[in-house]
Amino acid sequence: MGKILNPDICVIGGGAAGLSIAAGAAAFGVPVVLVEQGRMGGDCLNYGCVPSKALIAAARQAQAMRQAGAFGLVAAEPFIDGERLQSRIRSVIEGIAPHDSVERFSSLGVEVIQETARFLDDRTVAAGDHLIRARRFVIATGSSPAIPPIAGLAEVPYLTNESLFEFTPLPRHLVVVGAGPFGLEMAQAHCRLGARVTVVERADALSNEDRELKAIVLDAVRTEGTALHERTTIRSIERDGDGVRLHCEGKNGGFDIEGSDLLLATGRTANHAALDLGAAGIRHDAERIHVGADLRTSNRRVYAIGDAAGGLQFTHAANYHARLVLQQILFRLPGHETRRIVPRVIFTDPEIAQVGATEEEARASFGTVEVVRSDLSGSDRARTDGLDRGMVKIVVGRGGRILGAGIAGAAAGEMINLWAFAIANRLTLKNFRDYVAPYPTLSEIGKQAAISYYSPMARNRYVRAAIRILRRFG
Repeated sequence: MGKILNPDICVIGGGAAGLSIAAGAAAFGVPVVLVEQGRMGGDCLNYGCVPSKALIAAARQAQAMRQAGAFGLVAAEPFIDGERLQSRIRSVIEGIAPHDSVERFSSLGVEVIQETARFLDDRTVAAGDHLIRARRFVIATGSSPAIPPIAGLAEVPYLTNESLFEFTPLPRHLVVVGAGPFGLEMAQAHCRLGARVTVVERADALSNEDRELKAIVLDAVRTEGTALHERTTIRSIERDGDGVRLHCEGKNGGFDIEGSDLLLATGRTANHAALDLGAAGIRHDAERIHVGADLRTSNRRVYAIGDAAGGLQFTHAANYHARLVLQQILFRLPGHETRRIVPRVIFTDPEIAQVGATEEEARASFGTVEVVRSDLSGSDRARTDGLDRGMVKIVVGRGGRILGAGIAGAAAGEMINLWAFAIANRLTLKNFRDYVAPYPTLSEIGKQAAISYYSPMARNRYVRAAIRILRRFG
């Protein structure tokens, strides 16, 4: 072995979570070593959030061309140039990449080692010819696509998020296995870009989402042309000429699905196989590294954050984890993950956004709750923009406390921010009722929901009696 390093913090993984830790610690002048074996920026920049949203943006423009007639314009079927589309996706990634680059982090004072890391013991990591003995380690190695155990799958070509965005030409008939957020986002996007799309899901589509909200989205996806088979088991997969054939079993018996290309969207599994966690006394299983609410592992020197810890697998959750760990390491302040304050968004059209408890979760936890609903059709801006498909749904506890908020509709991911702030700060619907919302905006619909919660007061006989008395004074 060569150089021995003794930083305060060793970060393993240069994705969203690891970069947040490294940049935050370096900003305070703390010695940091970052070990990354692959591309800086991790899954989000290279294979996940960024390229998928670039693809979705292109699909949205294609759909807008088809729907132009609704606005008094001449509709047209778009011509999809697969090579130019891929070039645009690459240019978006390249525009963001310098922010996550080795050069930038080196300029911040972070020592970046581009090697594979593995634990030698409970306080030492080897990376190439370096030995790293840090005061604290943070594992932020992200996750990889989970590959389901389906007979014949190993003998057929398939796509995952790690290969989909470099695939040219676009699929003729894309078969998506998995109807979770990523699966449905990609299904709708490819359908809008001219592909025939079939989705197969062994359980219910978007199974973690509110039933009312997801029904709006699933109806839209089906209406646009995606075939969705829920509660369907894939018995086996085989090659079929240049494509694939899936042998399936549904509620009405067996049937086959033929397609040109296969996309696996069946969840994620933590990247930790190369770390030799056992040498460091770190408990884990195949899917994740075990952590407590403070994100510490069974080795008190070591934290695990982001996808590596399982649970909330979002870039913004990874950044949240990084903040919690930094406040513990740098300032010795307590930091405990509070999942109810972390929003999630599914970037279909319409979108679904949720923060806090769904109605079903709230009733299970709190018993009696109230639910306030407000349709987007009640928004003047939604009507002017042709975006009146969807609703806001607020779960309310005692005293008007906001327990959860869900939105299905255009820009749901933007509108959920106010509700996430409210839940994090334990605000009530009264706070939403009293703030001034600009007109005409989609966000007004949240204020309308709050007003509707308090509107029964206008019919309260005691309130009316008080008003009658006050009217006597002129």
